[in-house]
Formats: sequence, structure tokens, C-alpha cells
Amino acid sequence: MLLVSLTGGIASGKSIVGEVLAQRGCHLHAADRAARDLQTPGRPAYDKILARFGRPVLAPDGTIDRRKLGAIVFADAREREALNAIVHPLVFAAMRETAARLEAEGKVRIFVNEAALTIEAGFTEYFDKIVVATCPPDVQMRRLAARDSLSPEEARRRLEAQMPAEEKLDFADYIVDTSGSLEETVAQAEALYEDLLLDEKVKRQDMESRWPRR
Repeated sequence: MLLVSLTGGIASGKSIVGEVLAQRGCHLHAADRAARDLQTPGRPAYDKILARFGRPVLAPDGTIDRRKLGAIVFADAREREALNAIVHPLVFAAMRETAARLEAEGKVRIFVNEAALTIEAGFTEYFDKIVVATCPPDVQMRRLAARDSLSPEEARRRLEAQMPAEEKLDFADYIVDTSGSLEETVAQAEALYEDLLLDEKVKRQDMESRWPRR
């Protein structure tokens, strides 16, 4: 099974690329969704976040209010690092567990982990291929502000908290430019899928040559 990291800055168009790959048969593991699940009451990250940030980050129903938590961590780098230190290892462990189960079942050829901070968290070594979705910062800012109902200042602060897009490109095996039309992005994602199929075939043949079946 080919292990693929689909990454890129916030609001860079990763989800569109991920949707196309999922439609073509790849297993898509969305790290942001996994992080939300881990932060629900009774799950591993919930108590740790509550212990670190206190009850001000809770919604009236006792769940973690992501907007309140975001306002804290995107205003203070130390608070952001504290949150990442809680969440990232748990999300990565859950992802590895899922990938290991799927590989043992032998039904999935390509496993895609969609996560914004794979490079920053230092997890690139785990993956066979790194795909970076990218677009100009001004496009990111407009998309982010519209998607999350943020002010321009809030959107700018969140973008500045992440690694610059041009630095992420140094890690990329494949780059998808999402700054054009939806149709153009989908076409690039379709072409990417064909490339990943070839990569999976090469990996499988290499594994078989090392450990031939008896």
C-alpha cells in the first residue's frame, strides 16, 4: 500500500484534491476530522486540552469550542505549540493504526492522509510520497475568511502561524496548483491519481522482489 501525505496550508484546496482521490478509490484519512473526534468528551485529547486551557474553551454543552480555542492559540505561539503537542501525536497514532489495519487487510492500494501540518509536525518520513496543494497567499486568505467567517485580521493571523507555502514545496514529490478554476484543480488531481497508481505499482514490485512469495 502506498502511503501518501496530502498537505498544504490552511484553505489551500487540499480537500478538493482529497475528494477526487477518494472518488477514484484511494482511502482518504482526514486528520482534521480525526482531531475533532479525539477532542470530544471522553476521548484522549479532551481532558488534556481542558487541563491545559481551562473551561473558557468549552461551549455551553461541555464540548470544546474550536473557535474559542482557535482565538487563544492563534494569538500566542506558545499556546499553539502546547495544543499541537497534545493533538499531533494522538492524531498521528490514530492515522498509523488505521493505515496498518488497511494494509493488513490488503484491500487498499493508496492511503492518503490529508493534513495541513504534516511537514511542521515532522511526520514526512513516514510517507512514501508528499503531495502539496498550493495557491497564492491572497487567495488563501480570501478562501479562509469566507469559509470560517473570519475577519481579514483573523485570517491573516492564522496564515502567518503556518509554514510559508513556498517552504512546503521543498518537501513535495507532487504539487497541485489550486489557484485556478475548480475544473483545473480536478484535472490536476486526476493526473496525480494516475501518477500515484504507478508509484504504488513500483513499491509493490520492489517489496515483492525483496520478499518473494513462496
